[in-house]
Amino acid sequence: MTSGDGAVRAAQALADSGIEHIITRHGRVNSLEEAAEARGVEPRDIIKTLVVRRADDDYLFVLVPGDREISWPKLRALLGVNRLSMPGADTAREVTGYERGTITPFGSLRPWPVIADQTIPGRTISIGAGAHGVAATAHGDDVVLALRARVADVTDPVTSP
Repeated sequence: MTSGDGAVRAAQALADSGIEHIITRHGRVNSLEEAAEARGVEPRDIIKTLVVRRADDDYLFVLVPGDREISWPKLRALLGVNRLSMPGADTAREVTGYERGTITPFGSLRPWPVIADQTIPGRTISIGAGAHGVAATAHGDDVVLALRARVADVTDPVTSP
């Protein structure tokens, strides 16, 4: 499977979802700020799709704005679990069909549940689209609806080092 396959799969899933979106393609970037500039959005509007493991063969996607990070205590409380982890790169690729940095719920090999941070609805966002340098810009409300995402407070602002 090549990264181009991922972009085709994601584009097809986005088209099938019926949501209005624009696919942008740009070269590899080295930072959130570069990605935002290439996509014509603010860094906070770039949505990272993180794969989280609840148990063996039980994963979910968490959609996190670029200027925020997962709050593990909030996410554990929401899911009613004591332990969550992020799988390694190989496992993430195996369960989604996408390599890290390209993961999106759109076109994932399995339709894992999606949790979207509460800051995502009500604005335009840019979400990865299956390959490095490929993204989809759409309205957050449409993305949440298309993915049947559960909206919740699961992030905190990124703290400076």
